[in-house]
Amino acid sequence: MYAKYRLPPFLLVVCKDKVTASWAAEPIRVGRGFHTSMVVFPLVLGPGSLPVITEPDEAAQDLAVAVFSALAHATDPGLTAILEALASGVAYDAEKSGSAVNGETGEGGDVDRVDWAEIVEIGLGEGSGREYWRHLMATYTPNFPGSKTIVEESWLEGRAKGQAEGKAEDILRILEVRGVEVPDSVRERVTGCTDLDVLGAWFDRSLSAAHAEELFVEG
Repeated sequence: MYAKYRLPPFLLVVCKDKVTASWAAEPIRVGRGFHTSMVVFPLVLGPGSLPVITEPDEAAQDLAVAVFSALAHATDPGLTAILEALASGVAYDAEKSGSAVNGETGEGGDVDRVDWAEIVEIGLGEGSGREYWRHLMATYTPNFPGSKTIVEESWLEGRAKGQAEGKAEDILRILEVRGVEVPDSVRERVTGCTDLDVLGAWFDRSLSAAHAEELFVEG
């Protein structure tokens, strides 16, 4: 990363307990017994190095600190208050970004809000904390998905689209190999379909259809 982009890389470790944080902070020596080729000093963020942030104003001032503080204190009994303050800060950032879109600041979009919300959801892991965070995001920012993470949603959407496109190509290819003429209207309908179940039925019919239009005939 440094050689290609001239950006100083960091090994960032976020821990939820002080014992693990203390262990993770130890230098990592890379090499063999007779020679150490590299020593890595991790940057460790844990409950001993980050404050508990429960005030929305404080969270909004620096979302990065607030996000990593929430993750470091994920096992804290007061996690609910921490997440509420953070959600308010994220919502404020979204509102500020919305103003930017309207030309007030000249900066773009609500990417920061999406990124921070995603980092928190993944970092909290499975459990009540994540579920409560999803609830807060659905309350503060309605376009935040409540069942899957943003990354999961995007990946699943892309995979489904790719599967549909592949299935459509297979259908048209089978008809072509079998010598069945495919009108433009049929081609457009097949390539425009994203329902995998429907495409599956059309695929089965393409194996025996005498005319391309028979793909769409039930029974």
